[in-house]
Amino acid sequence: MDQNNLSAVTPEIINLAKMSQTAGVIEQELFTKYDVKRGLRDINGKGVLAGLTNISDVRAHRYENGEQIPIPGELYFRGYNVRDLVKGSSESGRFGFEEAAYLLLFDKLPNKEELESFSRLLGEYRTLPTSFVRDIIMKAPSKDMMNTLARSVLTLYSYDDRADDTSIPNVLRQCLQLISLFPLLSIYGYQAYAHYHGGESLFIHSPRTDLSTAENILHILRPDSKFTPLEAKILDVALILHMEHGGGNNSTFTTHVVTSSLTDTYSVMAAAIGSLKGPRHGGANIKVVGMFEDLKREVSDWTDEGEVADYLRALLNKEAFDHAGLIYGVGHAVYSKSDPRAEIFRSFVEKLSVEKGLEKEFALYSMVERLAPQVIEESRKMYKGVSVNVDFFSGFVYSMLNLPYELYTPIFAIARIVGWSAHRLEELANNGKIIRPAYKPIHEDRDYVPIEKR
Repeated sequence: MDQNNLSAVTPEIINLAKMSQTAGVIEQELFTKYDVKRGLRDINGKGVLAGLTNISDVRAHRYENGEQIPIPGELYFRGYNVRDLVKGSSESGRFGFEEAAYLLLFDKLPNKEELESFSRLLGEYRTLPTSFVRDIIMKAPSKDMMNTLARSVLTLYSYDDRADDTSIPNVLRQCLQLISLFPLLSIYGYQAYAHYHGGESLFIHSPRTDLSTAENILHILRPDSKFTPLEAKILDVALILHMEHGGGNNSTFTTHVVTSSLTDTYSVMAAAIGSLKGPRHGGANIKVVGMFEDLKREVSDWTDEGEVADYLRALLNKEAFDHAGLIYGVGHAVYSKSDPRAEIFRSFVEKLSVEKGLEKEFALYSMVERLAPQVIEESRKMYKGVSVNVDFFSGFVYSMLNLPYELYTPIFAIARIVGWSAHRLEELANNGKIIRPAYKPIHEDRDYVPIEKR
């Protein structure tokens, strides 16, 4: 074996992989025979009830006479409609991320003094250990910012004298520090990568305690630290909409599972980051942007509904873009008639498109938003309705903000760390058992054969 190229997939590994793959295949009819809820969901998308939560609620159906009826989607944080949270902070000219974070963590809306004190505490925690950027982030920068983020979070364990203390006060302290530090870890990791692998100039801006989380992201990311009020506001809204989404999503469920083993906070959050990194969870908005770039190249007239619809059909037929047969940003595991996050986002996206002079692009997004569900229903049997989800617009927003692709999913993590923190604290507060789902073995027993007779 070439010790200088341990990343190589050798012929020996390929042959072993074929055996491994064959050994791993289970006959599909067995999942039906034993009524296995693959993905912990039934054919209609209803999740297996695995726990209870006070933190948030995703509403997409109502029940009448035992029948599940799709309704326009709604999202609630601690009983408050997210639409009202965004509207309340916007109408009063405030940034809402800190207020929503307080609500998720403490089950109450803060008054003015409580919000100011909480924001000040987050600002004070927005400081990395001495030489952390030089010794940890700048060393061996990864091309994947989620891996960089996970590595940085795990390394912070070594700087915490109470890293393994799982008491609620200590875990809350750790969570607040991570909420404050995620923007720094993500953006500094990207800047190290852009410098060492992309040849770009290296600059490291220190965060400012007088700025909100959204403002600080733009401040430390941009070389000149400049941004418009609308840019900061729409990023703030994006953070709120991605902050929490019920206990059943993959990374939040991961948070509950790993927390139930009573491991440390850093290990829990690194596991959640690993889950969110997956393209089936956190990376969809990048696919949306790539899909639209391909659409704009292939469609000569962006205003021609027939031509755009034909492109969407080509996507479904695996004849366009990445040939996966998907229209990215359309459809959701839970929502059917509408994703409230996409609806909330839409008006802010339109305003930013005007500020950026990208009205034609927004019109194209709006057309696809309208046509895609029709095209999908033409060719596929639908067990529930289909609509655009929050990823449909978030990628467009991030591109208008000139955020690099490498930071799209880390921005998701910067928001979702709040929800993960609330769920970790909830799991610890309820002192639940370790989570151990059941798997049914289907292999027949075999007699051991001595090696000389094989």
